[in-house]
Amino acid sequence: MKYWAYFAAKLAAATGVMRLVWLALVRLTPDTPADRYYWEVYHKGRFGHDLTWTFTVLLFWLLFAGLVYLAVWDQRRRCRVCLRRLRMPVERGSWTHLFLIGPPRTEYICPYGHGTLAVPEVHLSGTETPNWQPHGDDIWKELSSLDKKS
Repeated sequence: MKYWAYFAAKLAAATGVMRLVWLALVRLTPDTPADRYYWEVYHKGRFGHDLTWTFTVLLFWLLFAGLVYLAVWDQRRRCRVCLRRLRMPVERGSWTHLFLIGPPRTEYICPYGHGTLAVPEVHLSGTETPNWQPHGDDIWKELSSLDKKS
């Protein structure tokens, strides 16, 4: 739940920033007399009639889409438990040993051992979602069990 709340907070922050940018754009690009004429006669806005305003709205939309993309891109590489960025990428698998160890993928791990994220390198059958593998509470359990076997 904390994972999705953090994502919603990032989107809300991006929306708030873009709202301030929008208010600044409206203040910095005032109506021209031609815009007022179109509004009075045809009840249309400035968007299709004023090239400067249309270009400004296009740049605004591209900036907003870029901020949303950055929020999604950052969220995909975070731990589902503690929200820290996943570290230590390890490449696993290969095409030459496909049947033995699987297709190529990159695995990231949480610095506190909450889990690993396996991201496929190539998407052959559409969009494959990254596989999140949660770990237990004790991060040293596996290491100590390996030490006892030796």
